[in-house]
Amino acid sequence: MAKKTKLQCSFCGRYEDEVPMMLTGLKGAICSDCVQQAAAVLDFNTSGNTAVKHSPASNGSTKNVLTNIPRPQEIKAFLDNYVIGQDDAKRTLAVAVYNHYKRLQQKEAGAGNDNDVELEKSNIVMLGPTGTGKTLLVRTIARLLNVPFTIVDATVFTEAGYVGEDVESILSRLLQVCNYDEAQAQCGIVFIDEIDKIARKQDNPSLTREVGGEGVQQSLLKLLEGSIVNVPPKGGRKHPDQEYVHLDTREILFICGGAFEGLDRRIARRLGSHTVGYNSVRTAAQLDSDDLMRYVEPQDLRSFGLIPELVGRLPVITSLRPLDKSALHKILLEPKNSLVKQYTKLLAMDGVELVFEPEALDYIVDQAIAYKLGARGLRSITERVMNEAMYDAPDPKKGHRRLVITADYCREQVAKYAPPV
Repeated sequence: MAKKTKLQCSFCGRYEDEVPMMLTGLKGAICSDCVQQAAAVLDFNTSGNTAVKHSPASNGSTKNVLTNIPRPQEIKAFLDNYVIGQDDAKRTLAVAVYNHYKRLQQKEAGAGNDNDVELEKSNIVMLGPTGTGKTLLVRTIARLLNVPFTIVDATVFTEAGYVGEDVESILSRLLQVCNYDEAQAQCGIVFIDEIDKIARKQDNPSLTREVGGEGVQQSLLKLLEGSIVNVPPKGGRKHPDQEYVHLDTREILFICGGAFEGLDRRIARRLGSHTVGYNSVRTAAQLDSDDLMRYVEPQDLRSFGLIPELVGRLPVITSLRPLDKSALHKILLEPKNSLVKQYTKLLAMDGVELVFEPEALDYIVDQAIAYKLGARGLRSITERVMNEAMYDAPDPKKGHRRLVITADYCREQVAKYAPPV
């Protein structure tokens, strides 16, 4: 009896017993994993709302083809579906992102024309308390544009020569996101979070080396300004025998974010809202004391501890307002991926219809305000409220049922985590 020949994928070379499923054709076969990867590539390159598409170049690499860049109004309308409020920050981001990719489009169209006006890059810095939506805004824009996007934490970086990560590892992570395609990486977006944590402690130039303060800011300058950077291809520390990827950062948009705790007091002192006199009282009355961040100026960032060179490379400054009770209530219900919709879908998968009473939502919002964590506080409270219900939900014997969350039930569940009095 002839031995049966194993089917082998024509793309990756694996056999049928090494993959979940094998699809056969007239002269070959393809495994389910390769089908999924091919679908992802097609989706990335043929998406109708993408701003940056990639096509093969003559040298075998890819080149950027900038098309269908959403207008600022379209970007803001898309953000409105996922982020509640923060209209000023949305408009500022929409204009800055639109101008950035319009600049790349002009560069592609006018390559070789020395008479064209060269448009410079404008990086962005976002200020606002935790939980106000800084990361969500940037992540949503990257999803709309369908460009490579990565988030890095500034606190992990140290000055060269110290234990920690070099700033070049930012670009290593961006390369990893786009499978080490340099052309894609060079039109991506990098969000550097916690930028305020690397501020120097006093407003004087340091005479000695710092592990993670002013020295890191100096190292970030060449990335933000735009230069050819030697990037370790697999991340990690640099060493002389390593081969580097040479990445041009002039087309990468850098967005920095931070809470800048205490900056509002510096702004208040600059505006003179605590001085004595009729004019000062009248000026202070016109200020929005609940959102002093909206009056931020570059000199405030300098006084906080960012070096002048770094502030100059972040010309677009925007702030996010603290979330009040009304905004938190809308965040629970209105966005496409709101918490209520997420938990409703999770329990519907187990045959449970979930309903929140209005008083229960008010209780969750009040608790989140007490936590002072913004929108993140909403998830923390909701997780505590829903923990027991979601533990009991996966029971097929009970069939379809309806679960109503009341304010008393919320208080009972949250009280379980409170310390004894």
